[in-house]
Amino acid sequence: MLIIEDQVDLAENLFEFLGEDRYSLDFASDGLTALHLLATQSYDVIVLDLMLPGVNGYDICRRIRQDLQYQTPVILMTALSTLTDKEKGFDCGADDYLVKPFELRELQLRIEALHRRHSPQRPVLTAGDIRFDPGTLKVELRGSKMTLSGTPARLFELLVRAYPSFLSHEVLTDAVWGARHGENEGHSLRTHVYTLRKSLLAGLGNGLVKTIHGRGYSLEVPATGNLEAP
Repeated sequence: MLIIEDQVDLAENLFEFLGEDRYSLDFASDGLTALHLLATQSYDVIVLDLMLPGVNGYDICRRIRQDLQYQTPVILMTALSTLTDKEKGFDCGADDYLVKPFELRELQLRIEALHRRHSPQRPVLTAGDIRFDPGTLKVELRGSKMTLSGTPARLFELLVRAYPSFLSHEVLTDAVWGARHGENEGHSLRTHVYTLRKSLLAGLGNGLVKTIHGRGYSLEVPATGNLEAP
């Protein structure tokens, strides 16, 4: 998801709030940076402020639709609250319009709603006897079922897709927190993997995630009839 917002305090609040869940976030504080990211990266949802330095949000939204030909859902967030402002925003191609100030949870709900409506139906992923639905985050193993959430769900999806190969610490960290992650994300990765294993063990009877010491992690499908954690 791309957040385009020139108010640093608000952007930091958004990253702190949304980053705790299963979102991979990019940030631009001005219109030119935003256009560069949009031309070189792909996003599921764009959260766009209107009053930006360089190129304003109306022009960015118009370029997303007309120049780049992207159908990515766009949420405008702004202090401009008149009907004329909203009409102009929707005319530029916006999918939603949120007036500041707003509750962060409301923004999250709108993001999730837009993503559900615009996302193509994703097929169920399989690895041996493991089935994982990226749309519902449900995991199934030989009749046992559970639902993951947050960053552990994102990590599990990556490991299922990579099976039977392993994924390095760096690849997992970049995929979840972005290429510009900080040094502390290595510790965060271990914490989220621990949480993932604990959830899988409680729900399915096996932690399923194997540590490749010094390299990364892989999915370990239990042999038939063996669901106890090693």
